[in-house]
Amino acid sequence: MSIDLTTLSPKELGSLIATARKRQAQLTQRTPVAQVRNKLTRLAKAEGYTIEELFGAAGAGRARKSAATGRGRKLGKVAPKYRNPENPKETWTGRGKQPRWLAAYTAKGRDLGEFVIPGAAKLTPGKSRPAAKKRVVKKSKK
Repeated sequence: MSIDLTTLSPKELGSLIATARKRQAQLTQRTPVAQVRNKLTRLAKAEGYTIEELFGAAGAGRARKSAATGRGRKLGKVAPKYRNPENPKETWTGRGKQPRWLAAYTAKGRDLGEFVIPGAAKLTPGKSRPAAKKRVVKKSKK
C-alpha cells in the first residue's frame, strides 16, 4: 500500500500518523503467531485431537496459493485415466497439459485410447459427454 503524502494536509497527515501509531501498538502487544500456533497444537494434542481434525488440512499448514489469493478454483483429486506402458508409475488424469511421455507417443501417431487404464475412464477419448436433459417447468393454473 502506498499513500501519496504530498497531497495530504497537515491535519490529514496528523490523523494518519495517530492511526498508524495506534495500529502499531496493537500489533506489538499481540503474542507472536508461532507461539499461538504451538499453544493450540499442544492443547489439541492434550485433548486427543490433531489440528487437521479440528481445522481441516488448511489449518495444519499454509493454505494453497489459489485459496490464499482467491484466484482460481479448487479442484478435487482425480483418479488417473492414462498409464505409460513402459513405466507404469507414470500416469495422467487427463487434466492439464499432457505429460511428455504421452505427448511423445501421440506425436508418433499413436492413439490416446491405447493408454487408457481399464475401468478408469467412463468416456472413451474422442466421444463427448451425453447431452444434459432439459428440465421442463410446468406452469400452474390459477
